[in-house]
Amino acid sequence: MAAITAPPLTPAAAASTSCRTSRLRRAPFLRLASSSSSSSSSSSRFRPSSARRPSFSGVGGGGGGGGEILHVSPPPPPAAPPGAPVYVTLPADAVGPGGRVARRRAMAASLAALAAAGVAGVAVELWWGVVERQGPGEYDWAGYLDLAAMARRCGLRVRAILAFHQCGAGPQDPLWIPLPQWVLEEMDRFPDLSYTDKYQRRSKEYISLGCDILPVLKGRSPMQAYSDFMRSFRNTFEDYLGAIVTEVQVGMGPGGELRYPSCPTEKLNQPGSSSELGEFQCYDKFMQASLSAHAQILGLQEWGSGGPTGTDGLRQNPEDTRFFRADGGCWDTPYGRFFLEWYSRMLLLHGERLCMVADAVFSGTGVTISGKVAGIHWHYYTCSHPSELTAGYYNTLLRDGYLPIAQMFARYKAALCCAGFDLMDAERTNSESSPEGTLQQLVGAAKMCNIPLNGENSATKLDDTSLNQVIRSSRLYSGRASGTSFSFNYVRMSKSLFEFHNWSRFTKFVRQMSDARTFLARLDFRRGQRYLSSMSVVWVVSRACAYT
Repeated sequence: MAAITAPPLTPAAAASTSCRTSRLRRAPFLRLASSSSSSSSSSSRFRPSSARRPSFSGVGGGGGGGGEILHVSPPPPPAAPPGAPVYVTLPADAVGPGGRVARRRAMAASLAALAAAGVAGVAVELWWGVVERQGPGEYDWAGYLDLAAMARRCGLRVRAILAFHQCGAGPQDPLWIPLPQWVLEEMDRFPDLSYTDKYQRRSKEYISLGCDILPVLKGRSPMQAYSDFMRSFRNTFEDYLGAIVTEVQVGMGPGGELRYPSCPTEKLNQPGSSSELGEFQCYDKFMQASLSAHAQILGLQEWGSGGPTGTDGLRQNPEDTRFFRADGGCWDTPYGRFFLEWYSRMLLLHGERLCMVADAVFSGTGVTISGKVAGIHWHYYTCSHPSELTAGYYNTLLRDGYLPIAQMFARYKAALCCAGFDLMDAERTNSESSPEGTLQQLVGAAKMCNIPLNGENSATKLDDTSLNQVIRSSRLYSGRASGTSFSFNYVRMSKSLFEFHNWSRFTKFVRQMSDARTFLARLDFRRGQRYLSSMSVVWVVSRACAYT
C-alpha cells in the first residue's frame, strides 16, 4: 500500500511543531562523566564532530564542572520511495535487416530528445533473424553496438530484448523480420519444429518448446542456440554491461512473451480479438510424445493421445463449447485438470530453462534479467478463462495461474514485464473482458514474490486518458518500501511521438512518473475528515471483498 504523507505545514505550524518535537525528544539523555576514560571513549559515537559542544542550561550543570549532557539524535527518517523511471522502446527496425542502424541521423536526434525529456533509457529488440542471419554461430552485432554507443553518448541506459521470435505478419508487412533463414529451412524440413493446433495449422513465430533440448538445429538444440546467442551478446557488449546495458529481457515465446501462439500475435492487438478463445498448441509430434509420456507415468494411457475435444473453433462464446463452459465444462474434470496441468507446466519448464541459461550467462555482469508475460484479458470474467488456458496460463476461477510464473522468476532474481497498464475496463468491447483485473492479478503475483516489475502500454496512444491510466496502474506496485523496483516501458517511439501536442503530453508524463510524490497516497482534509485517495487502497479493498 502506498505510503501516507501529510500536507505541507505553514511556517507558523512548522515552528510550533518543531518546538513540540524538541520537547518530546529531550528524553532520553546520556550523562557522560568526563573524568572516566571508558566513558570518554564510548561517548565518541554520540559527540558532534565540531569542537564546540552543545550546552543545555538548567539541566544537570551546563557550565564548567563534572560532566556534560548530550542529546542522542533520533534515527533519520526513511528515504522516500523513488519514482518510476521511463524507458522508450525503439522502432522494431531500429537496426535493419542488413544489420545497420536505420535512419541514423534521425535516430541520434531522437535519442538526444528523449534524454532531454528525462527518459531513463531505451529498450531495443535484438532480433535473432538479424544477428545470426548469415548462418549458425555467425553473429553480426555491429548495428546494435553502434546503437548502444549512441545511447551512451546521450546518457541513456539500454534495456536489451533478446528477440528469438519473428516480427510482423508476413513478407507483406513493412516490419517483417522472420527467424533466421537457416532456422526456417530446418522448420520446412521438419514441420514438427513448429507449434501445431488440432487443425494442423503450423506457426513459425517461434520454435516449439517441445523440442527445447533436442539437436534439431544443425546439431544444436534450440536451448543451445539461445545460450550461444546470449554468450556472444555478453562477450561483445562486455564494456557496456552493468553501466549502459542494465537489463536483458529474454524472449520466451511469440511476441517475446512466455506463452503459446494460441492466437497469432498480430490478432491480439485487433479490436475484434476479444472473442478469441485460442487453440491449444500441442499437436506437433514432440508435444504429443511429452503428453503420452506424462500420461503413462500417471497410469492414464488413455489420456495421452491427441488433445482436448469440445473446444470447437477460434471465435465462439465459451458457453457454447463442451470444454470451456462454466456448468459441466471439461476444464473442471479430472481429464481437464490433467491436461491443463501438463500444458502449463511445459510452458513453465521452458521459461525456467531460459532463466537458468540467462542467469548462468549474465551472472556477475551487473545486469538484471527479465521475462515478459502476456496480458490475456478477453475472458477474465468467465469461470474457465479460455483464452488464458490456450495461451498456457492455467488461471481460472479456482486457480491462480500467474503466481507459479512469478515464483519461477523469483528463483532467478528476474524481473517480470507485462503490458496493459494503459487499458481500462470502461473501454472494453466485451463484458467478459477485464484488462484491469488481469493486470491486478499479475501485479499481485509480482508483489507476493517481491520481484521487480516492468510495465508497458498495450496501445500506442498519447492522450491524457491513457497516460493517466498508466499512472494509476503504476500505483498498484510502485512506491513500495521493500526495495523492489518498478519501471515503465513506453511502446514505442515513432514520428507521432515528437509531434507538438503528443510530445508535450509525453514529457509531462515522464516528469510525473519520475516524481516519487506521484506514487504517494494523499491525505485530503475536508470538514475535519481524513481519507486516502490512492488507487492502491481501492485495489486492496476490492481484493479483500473478492475473497470474503
